[in-house]
Amino acid sequence: MNGSKSPGLAGFGILKNTTCHTEKKISVFFSIIFMTVGILSNSLAIAILMKAYQRFRQKSKASFLLLASGLVVTDLFGHLINGAIAVFVYASDKDWIRFNQSNILCSVFGICMVFFGLCPLFLGSVMAVERCIGVTKPIFHSTKMTSKHVKIMLTMVCLFAVLIALLPVLRFRAYQIQASRTWCFYKTEHVEDWEDRFYLLLFSCLGLLALAISFLCNAVTGITLLRVKFRSQQRQGRSHHFEMIIQLLAIMCVSCICWSPFLVTMARIGINESRSKETCETILFALRMATWNQILDPWVYILLRKAVLKNLYKITRGCCGVHIVNLHMWELSSIKNSLKVAAISESPISSKQINLQPLSSMGQ
Repeated sequence: MNGSKSPGLAGFGILKNTTCHTEKKISVFFSIIFMTVGILSNSLAIAILMKAYQRFRQKSKASFLLLASGLVVTDLFGHLINGAIAVFVYASDKDWIRFNQSNILCSVFGICMVFFGLCPLFLGSVMAVERCIGVTKPIFHSTKMTSKHVKIMLTMVCLFAVLIALLPVLRFRAYQIQASRTWCFYKTEHVEDWEDRFYLLLFSCLGLLALAISFLCNAVTGITLLRVKFRSQQRQGRSHHFEMIIQLLAIMCVSCICWSPFLVTMARIGINESRSKETCETILFALRMATWNQILDPWVYILLRKAVLKNLYKITRGCCGVHIVNLHMWELSSIKNSLKVAAISESPISSKQINLQPLSSMGQ
């Protein structure tokens, strides 16, 4: 307790002259609401995934279900752990000196913030790559993208996110209590050391890279689906195209809108060698926006399905009172349908000479 460089006092200096004051009732309200909605949304998504996995055991859909399961499970534990720690901090009146003498809680909080922030972004990019391969290279996807390979990818993504989160601890750099005294992260006040800037830039660059990969793969997937739709006159793909395009737009919009402010803010802090001009309120607002991505993930990836889109179409059609578009019957498997249409469009043989039975078995 006597040395200024003691690990037990890491981050406490910021508590003396903090310029960020948050309303306790409002902050507790936000934390509880975010945690509750996130837990309920991801729990519902997990239940839907388990039910879907029991009903559909096609090889083509197993990879998507495994990746989606990893995503919602990660979001669920993120809300449980980070939300519980945040509520405890508020309940303790943000008196870090009293309950964080050894800096263990702050280190755990910071590790969880980094891990549960990067891991969903990585998984989102992997899901975008998987969908892109499934649409553009259906034969390769059906033969190479097995459940074993997907599980290996999930494990590697999680281990990589854990390594990034543990990197400051391995380098004996403690996570810092932020100016709002409500959460822990990399050092964002008076960032002058190159290593502190490196952690901020590493986090931001990896997050932005994951968003860029997702955007690029989703764009390629959307363009491919539109091209197949205009070239193919088969009605069986129209429902699938409509569903996939809506999902792709929602995924890109939600991820970019929610995560870009926080990632850009961290990058600006890391780039500035002198004291950053970013205020505590700005950082806290960007953090809350990023939290919304984990709340909306299950709704975008899982719940925005054909049944929901059909109901929305019926409601819109009833409100407008006009016939907007003639939607045909939905196929039982959207992924199997995409494999059929993509394989037909890429095959040099005319569609009339293709036996659809092998394609159907391939999709399964």
